[in-house]
Amino acid sequence: MAAAAAVVTPSGLEDEVSRSRGEGAGEMVVERGPGAAYHMFVVMEDLVEKLKLLRYEEDLLRKNNLKPPSRHYFALPTNPGEQFYMFCTLAAWLINKAGRPFEQPQEYDDPNAIISNILSELRSFGRTADFPPSKLKSGYGEHVCYVLDCLAEEALKYIGFTWKRPAYPVEELEEETVAEDDAELTLNKVDEEFVEEETDNEENFIDLNVLKAQTYRLDMNESAKQEDILESTTDAAEWSLEVERVLPQLKVTIRTDNKDWRIHVDQMHQHKSGIESALKETKGFLDRLHNEISRTLEKIGSREKYINNQLEHLVQEYRAAQAQLSEARERYQQGNGGVTERTRILSEVTEELEKVKQEMEEKGSSMTDGAPLVKIKQSLTKLKQETVQMDIRIGVVEHTLLQSKLKEKSNMTRDMHATIIPESAIGSY
Repeated sequence: MAAAAAVVTPSGLEDEVSRSRGEGAGEMVVERGPGAAYHMFVVMEDLVEKLKLLRYEEDLLRKNNLKPPSRHYFALPTNPGEQFYMFCTLAAWLINKAGRPFEQPQEYDDPNAIISNILSELRSFGRTADFPPSKLKSGYGEHVCYVLDCLAEEALKYIGFTWKRPAYPVEELEEETVAEDDAELTLNKVDEEFVEEETDNEENFIDLNVLKAQTYRLDMNESAKQEDILESTTDAAEWSLEVERVLPQLKVTIRTDNKDWRIHVDQMHQHKSGIESALKETKGFLDRLHNEISRTLEKIGSREKYINNQLEHLVQEYRAAQAQLSEARERYQQGNGGVTERTRILSEVTEELEKVKQEMEEKGSSMTDGAPLVKIKQSLTKLKQETVQMDIRIGVVEHTLLQSKLKEKSNMTRDMHATIIPESAIGSY
């Protein structure tokens, strides 16, 4: 039936699809109507029908162990990875069906390379794709349905498939057969006629004078008919034959209605009689079963009392053993608590002992080790060298100070001599 619908609709539907996409492939109409959002569902349904015409179930799905896609598989997002792989597989198969060699894509191939190859093959068929390639990465949507639909059309063209006009089956008109029991009546028809007569009588206005005239005429007609009947000349044998002939057509059949309360009452009576008859049969079995169960319970009770009397001393011993066991468990819990406390103290003592042993080992190793003495000697020699250097520096500084003092003293004496000599010369003169 779906294939027939696909055959009927291509001429009008493909024109509408081309108008919605644009005369070229991939061109979108600027003004999109309110139903444009659902257009891809129509394209997807057409694609499924075209794939069935290409026998993709036998040639593709069964060979690759793939599930058949639903009628809206590429129109709604379900699993983008699975949908993208299915889109690439279908596109490659359709390109091969259209007579172009194309390798089947694998799961680990580059998606961008696969999409670019598919779009290049689509453009080689003369179809345009004015949308970004990233629209096909999701594996669903209007552009995915458009690409697959274009490839399916090219594959159908390559195999020489053409749409034909639908061939409607000629329905033969059956002759109406008149039932034998034309005169049979049903209860529903009788009720309907009765209701119609009542409504007609209620709707008509009653005129007393007219009613009296009608009754008078009816009485006169009935009296005339009675006289005619009394003077009848009909043969009795012919009358009986006519009655036998017409009798099967005069029977009235009443169809049973499940909603009728009389049927429910009859069913209730039938169920009641069935329950009563079943109760009579099962009551004896139930009474015998009750008596057996009561006797068995009495035996069990007496046997239980006898066992309790016989095993009373053992029960007392068992209770005493239970009391002793509880006391022993209490003592065990107390002793276990003391053991845990002592274990904790022992662990602390062992930790302190380990620390003391470690300190003793460190001190012993430091006492027996000569490395500190070597370091002390090296430091002493270094100090001696530094003291020698400091002494030298101190000597140099003292020498420098001494020279500076001597220089100052010589300068002072020279200055003093310079001032004294001129005064003596002036005195001589």
